[in-house]
Amino acid sequence: MKSNSSNGFISSIKNAVASQRFIAILALVAIYIFFAVSSESFRSTDTLVSIFDASYYIGFLAIGVTFVIITGGIDLSIGTVMMCAAIIGGVLFQMGLPIWLVLIAIIAIGGLFGLFNGILIAKFKLPPFIATLGTMMIAQGLGSIISNVQSVTFPLRGSDAGYYVNLFRLPNNFPVGIFVLIGFALLAALVLNKTKIGRYIFAIGSNREATRLSGVNVNRWETVAYIISGLFAGIAGIAYAATYTTILPGEGAGFELDAIAGVVIGGTSLSGGIGSILGTVIGVFIMSVLKVGLPYIDLQPHYQLFITGIVLIIAVYFDVRRRNKL
Repeated sequence: MKSNSSNGFISSIKNAVASQRFIAILALVAIYIFFAVSSESFRSTDTLVSIFDASYYIGFLAIGVTFVIITGGIDLSIGTVMMCAAIIGGVLFQMGLPIWLVLIAIIAIGGLFGLFNGILIAKFKLPPFIATLGTMMIAQGLGSIISNVQSVTFPLRGSDAGYYVNLFRLPNNFPVGIFVLIGFALLAALVLNKTKIGRYIFAIGSNREATRLSGVNVNRWETVAYIISGLFAGIAGIAYAATYTTILPGEGAGFELDAIAGVVIGGTSLSGGIGSILGTVIGVFIMSVLKVGLPYIDLQPHYQLFITGIVLIIAVYFDVRRRNKL
């Protein structure tokens, strides 16, 4: 009897997640069709490439922070950590470090920031909101200090070190980065759904105390979630550098909101214990289509904040309704 009850609970959670994913897919299609009908210029290959370009760095940020949100936490630092890691990488390149080592350093720096967040939250018991808000400010300030408040430029395509740009866009303008994003999404989904790391992360978000009493080292696996978030912030920094070349100190604040909005829109619960990488990717593309599409209907980019806020509130409302029904 107990087994049937447990199976029914798991089934209800899966149905709820699948339902919100389905709604997110419908919303993505509807938004794309709306812009395509509203503007003939939107229906072009260049626009599609722009949508992909806008999805890379936000996509990596969102994939990483999905792990954190499933634990019931939050990471507000990912945007500025992404830019700080990229800025440090750019400075290291200007100092003569080979580009392949620079790319590794960017990812490692993101991971170190994630470790820092994990220690503050898991070991010192700081509230995730406060801890990551502090890290956000530290990362933003550190990037400005290291760059001396100057922009940092990465090597262009065609230069000896510019080969890394081909990870995201080929010389013929083909957006190969979409396959990189999907590849990392599949890897993250595998870790989340098929490994001990994922099982413990879901367990912490579902019932932290019960997970601790069952013998799981909650602090360790919560820290791992923040490290994963930091590593993906580093990968996002590489994606941003490859796409836009020039990194400006002070950029990055606000990117975390786009990423978190994409995660929530995709069906991951801010209360923890429920979420999927597939849903996150769908949510990210919704955000990217909005960002690229709004100027085509004569709305300036700042309208995206207004619309994103409305969409986020609606997504959280449905999440609360879903939770109440479980």
